[in-house]
Amino acid sequence: MALHIVLLEPEIPQNTGNIARTCAALGSELHLVHPLGFSLDSRYLKRAGLDYWHLLKIVQWDSVTQFLEHNKGAALWFFTTKAPRTYVEVNYGDDAYLVFGKESAGIPEEILVDHRRNCLRIPMIDEARSLNLSNSVAIAAYEYHRQKQFEGMQASGRLHRLQWTVECQ
Repeated sequence: MALHIVLLEPEIPQNTGNIARTCAALGSELHLVHPLGFSLDSRYLKRAGLDYWHLLKIVQWDSVTQFLEHNKGAALWFFTTKAPRTYVEVNYGDDAYLVFGKESAGIPEEILVDHRRNCLRIPMIDEARSLNLSNSVAIAAYEYHRQKQFEGMQASGRLHRLQWTVECQ
């Protein structure tokens, strides 16, 4: 079972840093498809990811074309505001690639048309254009893990100094 988060040409280092932290917390691979709108040495990227970088596997791709050709046949799910189906209407399977476009333009429509059966959206009111990229990734990634009953995740919450006195139902 493996979850892969794919960012096509991300532009904002803070978003990518937040996504990296989410990937680290979930044990997911982060795929960065170039060109990037920032340097991987960006202090904003590093700060947003906090001290989770050692928990993360990052795979880099030179282009969208390279990524798509290398991953033909993989379970690719493309997140776009334009999709007719929502992210909860599909079974992601064991190995899934959740693909997100750059902040300013999303995923190119040529890619969406070629993969129309695998395009998904996160519902929102009509007046809203889009959600923040890192929020969208978190919503989708946690749905993937919810479908797997959070297998391999922390079984229960623990307090740092105190103990729970009443069992929660």
